[in-house]
Amino acid sequence: MIDVLVVDDDFRVAEINARYVAKVPGFRVAARAHNAAQALATVERGGVDLVLLDHYLPDRTGLELVHRMRQQGHGTDVIMITAAGDVTTVQQAMRLGALHYLVKPFTFNALRGRLDSYAALRRTVERVGGGGVTGQEQVDRIFGALRTAPAPSVPGLPSGHTEPTSDLICGVLHGAEQPLSAHEVASRTGLSRSTAQRYLRHLEQAGRLRLSLRYGDTGRPEHRYAWVAP
Repeated sequence: MIDVLVVDDDFRVAEINARYVAKVPGFRVAARAHNAAQALATVERGGVDLVLLDHYLPDRTGLELVHRMRQQGHGTDVIMITAAGDVTTVQQAMRLGALHYLVKPFTFNALRGRLDSYAALRRTVERVGGGGVTGQEQVDRIFGALRTAPAPSVPGLPSGHTEPTSDLICGVLHGAEQPLSAHEVASRTGLSRSTAQRYLRHLEQAGRLRLSLRYGDTGRPEHRYAWVAP
């Protein structure tokens, strides 16, 4: 098993990412951390093979954390998972040795593709024999193991809908302890309320969400949505 440390300052996002990891065969969540200090302490204790790392942390950036890890001699592998999509941050991540860089919001298939390629890399290195690389063919095999295939698209999405947004909403509802309104979903995802309503309506019609009504003082029912386990 590959032990993974999930690092994100948002507790809900960390939980969603951890659930994604747990769904990929061969991977398990060793720990969660919500700031750089917690993450570094976890790495120092050992038992972590891979860090899924957000860049925007409250005490220091993810890249500053990677730099600190390398200074202390920790060679733990890192995959960046962050909303930071600027070229400078991506380049810095590459120079510090991040193996992959996944921009939020992303789908489960996108994350699984990165994890699968990481597992393939570990298997390839083991087959080559660690320091026993003998030629260009073996080197190419190691570097080629990190390539990922495009994530398959989800069929049936209406025009104007995208898979990452749909997956983001599903992830929020999957991690919610109770049904959520469109306003609450919009607040947790950063989407507009109208966009959230469009996706919620489609997902409910597709059978992925359950709709319930809650009546307030005004007499107008509030639509609330809950995740339906497949």
